[in-house]
Amino acid sequence: QVQLVESGGGSVQAGGSLRLSCAASGNIDSHCVAWFRQAPGKEREEVARIYNRFDFTYYSDSMKGRFTISQDNAKNTVYLQMNSLKPEDTSMYVCAAKLRYCPIRETDFDYWGQGTQVTVSS
Repeated sequence: QVQLVESGGGSVQAGGSLRLSCAASGNIDSHCVAWFRQAPGKEREEVARIYNRFDFTYYSDSMKGRFTISQDNAKNTVYLQMNSLKPEDTSMYVCAAKLRYCPIRETDFDYWGQGTQVTVSS
């Protein structure tokens, strides 16, 4: 069982940056960890994922070049560095984890955090 706690959200102006953290209660070296976001009235969408053991990262097209996902195994934490933020990035950001492989479907992630709110003003 892994518990995930997100932090680092807040309010920024367009063009600003934030770094989100997803802290796990245990070792996540063998886990695929992803960030998702969901805005009111919209479907949840994947932002990025990392499977650190296999040096694998993935980004949704709209985040490429602006967001960077990374992992610190010593701290059992996955980070999401978000630069050049836009108002359309306003959302609740949630991290999720799956042991041993990266699932195709988001519903196959086993562990979910509560989320951290990001608000970007124009």
